[in-house]
Amino acid sequence: MSRSYNGQCHRHKNCNVGRDVLNDRYLNLIPPLDSRDHVPLLCIVVPCYNEEEVLPQSSSVLASTVEDLVSKRKVSPDSRIIFVDDGSKDSTWSIIVSLHESNRIFTGIKLAHNEGHQRALYAGLMDVLDRGCDISVSIDADLQDDVDVIEEMVDKYAAGAEIVYGVRNNRDTDTGFKRNTAQAYYRLMNRLGTEVVYNSADFRLMSSHALKALAQYREANLFLRGMVPSLGFKTGVAYYSRKERMAGESKYPLSKMLALAAEGIMSFSIEPMHVMTVVGVVTLFVALVMLIYIIVSCATGNAVAGWGSLMVSIWLVGGLVITSLGVTGEYVGKAYLETKQRPRYIVDVELD
Repeated sequence: MSRSYNGQCHRHKNCNVGRDVLNDRYLNLIPPLDSRDHVPLLCIVVPCYNEEEVLPQSSSVLASTVEDLVSKRKVSPDSRIIFVDDGSKDSTWSIIVSLHESNRIFTGIKLAHNEGHQRALYAGLMDVLDRGCDISVSIDADLQDDVDVIEEMVDKYAAGAEIVYGVRNNRDTDTGFKRNTAQAYYRLMNRLGTEVVYNSADFRLMSSHALKALAQYREANLFLRGMVPSLGFKTGVAYYSRKERMAGESKYPLSKMLALAAEGIMSFSIEPMHVMTVVGVVTLFVALVMLIYIIVSCATGNAVAGWGSLMVSIWLVGGLVITSLGVTGEYVGKAYLETKQRPRYIVDVELD
């Protein structure tokens, strides 16, 4: 089955036609259930990219977690675990299919192309809406996020929260560089006016009501860590300690982290353009002061041939101009991508 973020749904195997996950029934927000007096249907969304080493272990842990919640009558026996294969090049999809055939608690969708973590996660969340789940929990395949916290999230949902964030209570497993840069990034985002949850990534619970609201966000440049807090709704927090990867290597190197950080800033703030404007004005003021100094020096006969200072000035101004054009170009490029209205993703295959 193929699906795009703004196409139609056609249920036939391996089709290439898009489908609109922003279906009309999602655009009309309905009030949440009056109470939590029924057992909610839980769907756990797990984005995967080349995770063949960790999937056999993580799938077993997730299944045990769901079965435990079912035994405690906290979630429905029909709850599912949805793996989203983001165009993996290894045997990730084959493993997902095998898991599905061995246990119906597992299901999955395969994207036709590698779209990146945020779009893969979004695809899974929209699939949750299709399946009629009451609540979704998103978690990475490496299970560095503590699955034991999912029960606390479900409890907070039962108490009335529409969104429950998994928040790290420490960063002991991070390197000093990653810990300091991450904390600086959260502070920067807050200063720029973007509402983000400190020390929270994409490990969160969302109700169907919150997902319907998220489905109305049509931008192509996804930054869910900023989009979800902007929804509003009653929220809760579940604290946990992050673990080491169960197996394999991280699929999120420094380059991808920096790209996501830049995406977050430019998707939710135009402050960088304001900063470059201020820098440009200050540079013009400095240039004016230097011009006055040169005129006075020439008038008093104290002018000194300053090849070095001239070159420094040229490089300084040139660098500022190029940087300003680059920042402006990034925003123009993002606006260009938005106007093209291309699908965020296309689903190649979907398991029942």
